[in-house]
Amino acid sequence: MSDTYAKSLVFSGFVLRKEKFMRSCGVLLPVSSLPSKYGIGCFSKEAYEFVDRLKEAGQGYWQILPLGPTSYGDSPYQSFSTYAGNPYFVDLEELEKVGAVTTAELNKFDFGKNSKKVDYKKVYRSRFKALRLAFDKAKKKELKFGYGISLDEFKRLNELWLPDYALFMAIKDRMNGAAWTEWEEGLRLREEKTLSKYRKELKEDIEFYTFIQWVFDIQWTKLKSYANEKGIKIIGDVPIYVAFDSADAWASPELFQFTEELKPIAVAGCPPDAFSSTGQLWGNPLYRWDYHKETEYEWWMKRLKRAFDLYDTVRIDHFRGFDTYYSIPYGAKNAIKGKWLKGPGYALFARMKEVLGDRDVIAEDLGYLTRSVVKLVAKSGYPGMKVLHFAFYGGADTTYLMHNHTKNTVVYTGTHDNDTTLGWFRSLDKKFKKFAIEYLGINTDNEEDIVWELIRYAYMSVGDMAIIPMQDFLCLGSEARINTPSTLGGNWEWRMGKKDFTVKLAKRMAALAKLYARENM
Repeated sequence: MSDTYAKSLVFSGFVLRKEKFMRSCGVLLPVSSLPSKYGIGCFSKEAYEFVDRLKEAGQGYWQILPLGPTSYGDSPYQSFSTYAGNPYFVDLEELEKVGAVTTAELNKFDFGKNSKKVDYKKVYRSRFKALRLAFDKAKKKELKFGYGISLDEFKRLNELWLPDYALFMAIKDRMNGAAWTEWEEGLRLREEKTLSKYRKELKEDIEFYTFIQWVFDIQWTKLKSYANEKGIKIIGDVPIYVAFDSADAWASPELFQFTEELKPIAVAGCPPDAFSSTGQLWGNPLYRWDYHKETEYEWWMKRLKRAFDLYDTVRIDHFRGFDTYYSIPYGAKNAIKGKWLKGPGYALFARMKEVLGDRDVIAEDLGYLTRSVVKLVAKSGYPGMKVLHFAFYGGADTTYLMHNHTKNTVVYTGTHDNDTTLGWFRSLDKKFKKFAIEYLGINTDNEEDIVWELIRYAYMSVGDMAIIPMQDFLCLGSEARINTPSTLGGNWEWRMGKKDFTVKLAKRMAALAKLYARENM
């Protein structure tokens, strides 16, 4: 295209865009929040129907939360493995179709009766028993999915992490769920003689966990391919840290700040702020960044490659932790006495671009941002995030306000850690609510109109991408909140109703996307 022609397009009202994401929009909905038959959202037919609706709604992205197997507290950010998939997401109905289980067998289990909430206790007690039935039948006859790779090929392609993960889970079952630091010394220290003994004793259980991962991989690959064929890209989430009680920490303790006895020296979290007087004590092990630098970030390259195999775009959680990270002494009761230490900085991302190429990344740059963090995000070239719920607390100069947005930005009404927009607006202090009403030009008392007004402003923003939680499109209140940080229990439970995402709603979303040049054609 000639410069003369390009200029003529600009002067005649057209705008030529070369941004990484162009103007686009998408929906944030965890897989667990999908409607489905057996207690929790999964890769079932309802997931495919959701993709179809996204297409009708003019959306180009489906953002999900981490897909890893969840541990105590059910948080996808505290997983038993940074590589493995969540067994809860395996579609049991698909296993029925291939003859691995029967409807009669599944009906004997109680997966929970509330279609709007996940009952994790019941799902945990039932899901693994159902998967074990499928595994036992699969040993006797070859399962034919009609797509996907063979079990042997899957093992070969994932030998980096799969053997350690399957062994870790099998031992954990033998130890009644105890953390790996409570295992016998030979297991904790990974002495080969002890590991060999357990590999023989737990061969059947190891194969069971390997089987689950194979089925997960087959089903997720099929669903993602379907979404991509519809023009929908998947935004996945990579937590900066791994869980302490994980196959990652057990199999590779050299990566982390551990003592010789394999106890953490310090753990991760966030300092006190306006939202928490004692800060957030996450408890994740911290990295030995000197070791990672010496190995040219090899482990990180493998971890990120896996993420890009699973997702089209990767949102890196707590991006600021790569600039400086908050270190809390192990054993502390809260996050008050932590300190900031230097992280790897841009070197890790320079290595990533060298090894993995120029990939689509979103930097989760929320919270207090120092100049060095802002410089790191800018140098990386990755778009940061603007959450509109944070926009109305600091006056006209607040960077979250729409008139201060930049193009290389992803705009959200709220995230999985926020209340829904309706819940947020209802709880706003009078002073901040007054400012929000004036800024948004709201002249209605209808709460649903207020929610849609904030969505409209997100779409109107100059930011290249707008992502809206599904609960906001449904105009739901605080009962539909996904997570409340620093709390245990009652999180990650909300599920969308089977008939909630209507054709009428999809048309309204599509009209808005078209109006603000975000429509996925």
